[in-house]
Amino acid sequence: MTFQPDYQRMVDVVNNRRPAQLPIYEHIINPGFMEQATGTEFAALAGGDDADLAHYFEHTCAFFHDQTYDTVSYEVCITEILPGGGALLGEHPGPIQTRADFERYPWDELPALFWAVAERRFAALGEAMPLGMKALGGVGNGVFEISEDLVGYEHLAYMSLDDPDLYADLYRKIGDLMVTIWREFLPRYRDLYVICRIGDDLGYKVSTLIAPREIRKHIVPQYVPVIRLIHEAGFPFLWHSCGNIFSIMDDMIAAGVNAKHSNEDVIAPFGTWIERYGDRIGLLGGVDVDVLCREDPDVVFDRVVEMGRRFRGMAQGYALGSGNSIPDYVPVEGYMAMIRAARYLRGEEQRS
Repeated sequence: MTFQPDYQRMVDVVNNRRPAQLPIYEHIINPGFMEQATGTEFAALAGGDDADLAHYFEHTCAFFHDQTYDTVSYEVCITEILPGGGALLGEHPGPIQTRADFERYPWDELPALFWAVAERRFAALGEAMPLGMKALGGVGNGVFEISEDLVGYEHLAYMSLDDPDLYADLYRKIGDLMVTIWREFLPRYRDLYVICRIGDDLGYKVSTLIAPREIRKHIVPQYVPVIRLIHEAGFPFLWHSCGNIFSIMDDMIAAGVNAKHSNEDVIAPFGTWIERYGDRIGLLGGVDVDVLCREDPDVVFDRVVEMGRRFRGMAQGYALGSGNSIPDYVPVEGYMAMIRAARYLRGEEQRS
């Protein structure tokens, strides 16, 4: 059977409906990995002129299409344009450490800086989009990740104690920035995108990165108007967050999350997520990245077939894929075994 992409399958999953065929999903596929898999170098084109950018997205979209995805995952991250940013990656303390830093930071210039980077990319993505496919993503980074980039993880802890008013104002300002950018994105790209997504890693293996009460007080309220805008524009909302975040899942679902991605077996088996939340939201992933990296491809194939059958039987809205993303160190053979298993489950490929 020949695969024909249909973005409606992913729309169904994120709206917690069972699609006719099992779709696959990835949060991010590293361009360097795509180069390894295809034998074609194109990642450097992302930083070039309009012609280079067009070729970059032609290769990117072709990869998603050829690996039988129904949507192309793509976002432009807010942290990419933040003056003085980089603290999210631990490069240095962020540019905002004091009230004076906060007051002189060029908040009003940030939307224009974002669109100066994003507009060309979204246009090139739209030109390259294959028939039957649409985009998933949009404006990258969530509330906490932006705060980490502007302040720094450890320095946020100091700020919360030394200047709680500044700490609260910072999150409100980030929320306002996200609303401003999303408000422009939604009408401009309603024909290109069908699902809006924000990634915001709030946890690690045993807990959230900051106290759940702080997330409820400062972070969840900033999501509410953004998700409301997304819903009012007719899009479902997919939330990606790594880590053990069970303590704040009900709060995020109440804020309007339609579907959730990211899982790690060392935190909880994927079935646990379905058992706890599958009656309310769609759930995506299930294949621990460690499995793709460490197991023999034949083992990966068999495990993914078993998991795909089981999770599709448990959940209404389910899409198969890695529990996190596909970085460049994932073995191509392991990844391809997962794709072959998905195609086998859909009846498109015979067991070899």
